Amino acid sequence: MIERAGSGPLRRLVVLRHAKSAWPVDVADHERPLAPRGRRDAPAAGRALADTDLLPDLALCSTAVRARGTWDLASAEWGTPPPVRYDRRLYAAGPAGLLAVVHEVPAEVETLLLIGHNPGLEELVLALAGDGLDDTLDQVRTKFPTSAIAVLTWRGTAWRALAPDAALLTSVTVPRGKKK
Repeated sequence: MIERAGSGPLRRLVVLRHAKSAWPVDVADHERPLAPRGRRDAPAAGRALADTDLLPDLALCSTAVRARGTWDLASAEWGTPPPVRYDRRLYAAGPAGLLAVVHEVPAEVETLLLIGHNPGLEELVLALAGDGLDDTLDQVRTKFPTSAIAVLTWRGTAWRALAPDAALLTSVTVPRGKKK
């Protein structure tokens, strides 16, 4: 069970699955672009983060074209986007690999945005969440669709201290853009 009164500042890990991608013929998986729905949903994800005061201090983004496109469109909804680090290790990573990258984040970052892929992101959220508000854990167990945003909170002095079952899953949302 999680310890709700840990030491250190309150930290938030905001996990964003890339927006819906296209499946063009003869295009490598890493190079797949966003589909029209993804190009609508990614800005909606950016607006949702801004509307709920979840703008990050730093973003870590997979190098895949669809993840980079999600970042570009989501962050364009903010006045001044934070720094972003593109990391090839986030592409097709499992929970242990994702957590290893998160552990490298500087201690001064309090809100971190992680943009990547399933099934790794879903598994990471479930591994880190020792508990969840309302039905958030059931939502992630059922489906973590494209453009889904999960917010995990925890207290700690450094990101390297984040461990399985140490966080509280506070919200899960799936922003969708409107067809024009």
